[in-house]
Amino acid sequence: MDDDIYRDVLERVAGVRSASGLTVRQKEAVVSEFKRMGWKGQKREISKKGYVRKIFAIWGQLKRDGVWSNPDPASLRAFVKKMTGCDDPEWLSFSEASDVIEALKKMGQR
Repeated sequence: MDDDIYRDVLERVAGVRSASGLTVRQKEAVVSEFKRMGWKGQKREISKKGYVRKIFAIWGQLKRDGVWSNPDPASLRAFVKKMTGCDDPEWLSFSEASDVIEALKKMGQR
């Protein structure tokens, strides 16, 4: 979908040409419209490793709480790389993941 069509859908459904200020209800309406138009979304593979799922769960909560401002998964990968030298949480050992989990928990406690 090109940018003009995307913005036309935003305007038709939510009355705006930018998604930056949408309410949750407006976002849901826009996503519903995209699905009606045939959009299927991205299929994300869920890790089989519980400790990796926990990293993503804590990170998600930090985003919802406003502690972590950048919603891009690349920001989490950068954090993991800075802590462990590893580019992706999926490749962490249990020990490395435990350190990341504890650091994320401490962020949430501040």
